[in-house]
Amino acid sequence: MKRVYISVINDLATDQRVHRVAKLLAGEGVEVSCIGRRLRHSPEPEEAPFQIARFRMLFTRGPLFYACYNLRLWLKLLFARKPDLLISNDLDTLPACYMVSRIRRVPLIYDSHELFTQMPELIRRKRVQTIWKWIERRLVPRVKFAVTVSYSIATIYRRLYGTRFRVVRNVPESLDCSLRESISDGKQGVHIIIYQGALNVGRGLELMIDAMQYVEDARFVIAGTGDIDNELKRRVEQRGVDDRVEFRGRLLPGELTPLTMLADLGISLEEDRGLNYRYALPNKLFDYIQCRVPVLCSSLPEMARIVESYGVGISTGERDPEKLAGIIRYMLKERSAGSWKEALDRAAEELCWEKESIAYLDLLKECGVISHQ
Repeated sequence: MKRVYISVINDLATDQRVHRVAKLLAGEGVEVSCIGRRLRHSPEPEEAPFQIARFRMLFTRGPLFYACYNLRLWLKLLFARKPDLLISNDLDTLPACYMVSRIRRVPLIYDSHELFTQMPELIRRKRVQTIWKWIERRLVPRVKFAVTVSYSIATIYRRLYGTRFRVVRNVPESLDCSLRESISDGKQGVHIIIYQGALNVGRGLELMIDAMQYVEDARFVIAGTGDIDNELKRRVEQRGVDDRVEFRGRLLPGELTPLTMLADLGISLEEDRGLNYRYALPNKLFDYIQCRVPVLCSSLPEMARIVESYGVGISTGERDPEKLAGIIRYMLKERSAGSWKEALDRAAEELCWEKESIAYLDLLKECGVISHQ
């Protein structure tokens, strides 16, 4: 039986892309082990047909954390039963995975979920950004097999390093839309607007909280955690919208999907803070669509292209809270009238993992992990 190790630096509990890839491999008869870390408040991952190993780390952030994590990952992969393939998710696991792939002479796939060195957290810290850029310049040109989540990011990597990145978008598995009807009783007549994902700078959450001052008969549900949790909660109190904004915290996929299905509108209002956000194609966009929820997104190129080409919502560059609230009220009214239903059904049928994973399967065949059939 073929053996694959998938490495990531998060705790694996809610990383749906990694879970989908692992399940894809397991479905092809491959033995899969996913390696991540365990935080103090990490939930237990949902049951899955693959193994999970998580490191407890003495350091939780900063240079020592990344150095120690890559050292432990390197040792784990170096002395584990010899794999037939390594998959490195994002730049922060690539040093260990690349070195082991060379030492043990096994193929490596680099799966870049974003333009790592262009994250806002790094753009503000030039010295740290310079170190990660140096690592990227040293390793990415030497990677033979690479994949990323959008065509814009793939093009940038190709221009920078000459490395071909295949594109496998971060789309969910197909959902039975009839499930919406069975859980609709929980809405209690109030429109639900949802945001799912990390609570970090540049996600447009401050703007949405301000806009909720002008949106009545609706609740803005925030599902996720991040660096600015407390700042956002203070803002909710300051704006006096405690009754209109709800923080659900971090939810496992099995908890998040039913909540998203209740929503009338999904939000993805990232700011143009560097190339990583400008060319982002976040999984929440596709999660909303699969749950048949219309989307209000920023007019950034990759997101706007999906929303506009499939006709599943509105993209906007509006950053004034009161004017944004007007767009939200309009969309909630149109949603109640049945707008976007047919477009969402068509988009959900096409933008699903069952179809998107074909490109990943082709890559796995090229690596020799699964056979050509």
